[in-house]
Amino acid sequence: MSDRTVLSIGGDDRVSFLQGLVTNDVKRADGAIIYTALLTPQGKFIADFFVIGQQDRLLIDVATSHAQKLGQRLMMYRLRAAVTVEQTDLVVSRGTGTAPEGAYTDPRHDALGWRAYGDTDISDETDWNALRVANMIPETGIELDDETYVLEAGFERLHGVDFKKGCFVGQEIVARMKHKTTLKKGLALVSVTGKAAPGDPITSDGKPVGTLHTIDGDKAIAFLRFDRAEGLMQAGEATLTRLK
Repeated sequence: MSDRTVLSIGGDDRVSFLQGLVTNDVKRADGAIIYTALLTPQGKFIADFFVIGQQDRLLIDVATSHAQKLGQRLMMYRLRAAVTVEQTDLVVSRGTGTAPEGAYTDPRHDALGWRAYGDTDISDETDWNALRVANMIPETGIELDDETYVLEAGFERLHGVDFKKGCFVGQEIVARMKHKTTLKKGLALVSVTGKAAPGDPITSDGKPVGTLHTIDGDKAIAFLRFDRAEGLMQAGEATLTRLK
């Protein structure tokens, strides 16, 4: 997976340092893997990534496009903490067949198989776009951008947020969306009949509804305003229907 970069966080304060920043409970990554995100103080997305706890370090498996930004933000928060942040040469592999020795089960969804970290890419031939669409799994740079609120992107369903772990950056906004409001927008699965392309705006009766994202065959992931997504919708030359 050439589009992934693995960072290493070392130092005695590594767990407590990351615990105070990210959306999930880093303590659960002890010898295991978790899925999490770093947010702005306004609760918006900076980067999503996996944390793998090893004996003397935490590995961070992040999209290469966001690795530098994530590393810089972590260094900004470091202050006087006994923490180091370095890039490794580890290669990320993933698959849905028999897991190799030392692999970790993807914590987001049972259908997503395993992830492994080593010297070479041993990924299998899984159709990841099809799998993502079928299970509504967002991806950095497609469904996830710097305007994303993680609850609208399904992070609770994907085991990426822990509301009992204590404070993290952007927690107030996330907690308010969880406990005080009903989500009015978010990712949804839609059927697609006709020709459309990722990024096409979605409308209904001439009113904006959202944006079309990853397409696989006659289904796609879309970001929708739910109160306008009950009937037929249009994107490009296609007709869309929300699948529940």
